[in-house]
Amino acid sequence: MRIVSLKPLIVDELINNEKFENKWVKILIDEWLYQVRIKVSEELSNVLRAGKLEGTSKEIYRIASKYGTFPVCTYDAFCDYCAEAESNVFEEYPLYDWTKKVIEDPEKRKKHIKSFAFYTEDSQVYKEKLARSLLNSLLPLHEKSLIEDLTLIDSNPKNNPQPPRKF
Repeated sequence: MRIVSLKPLIVDELINNEKFENKWVKILIDEWLYQVRIKVSEELSNVLRAGKLEGTSKEIYRIASKYGTFPVCTYDAFCDYCAEAESNVFEEYPLYDWTKKVIEDPEKRKKHIKSFAFYTEDSQVYKEKLARSLLNSLLPLHEKSLIEDLTLIDSNPKNNPQPPRKF
C-alpha cells in the first residue's frame, strides 16, 4: 500500500499561476477528490486493526462495504509506506523521512493508531458523491459517540496541512 502523493506544492503552484493555460488540466485540478476519516478509541482501534467483526467494528465494516470501501489505520499505512520505501528506491518516496519520524514518535504513534481513513480497492481518495454518502452513513455512529471524530477531507492542498518543505 502506498500513500498517495499528489505533489501538493506543484498542484498549488499550477492553481495560483495566472498564466496557466491548460484548461483540461485546470478542470481536473478543480475536481477535487475526497476521503472520509474517523478517530476511534484505543479499544475500537485494536478491534478494527485486527479485522474483527464485533460491535461498532462490525457496523463500521458493514457501512464501508456498502460503499465499496474499507477502513485503514493511518499508523499502519505509514508503516507500510516506510517498509515499501526501505525495500525500494528512497528517492521515489518523497515523504519517507517525515513519515518515519511520525511512526517513531510515541505521541504521534498514539494519535495515528486511533485514526482511520476509508480507501476503495484502487484508491485512497474518491469522488465527492461517494465520500458524502459514506460520511452520512457513519454520522449516526459519531452522534452516538461510538466513534470520536468523523471528517471529510479533500485533495486541495490549501485545505490540508502539508509536510514541512524540508521533507
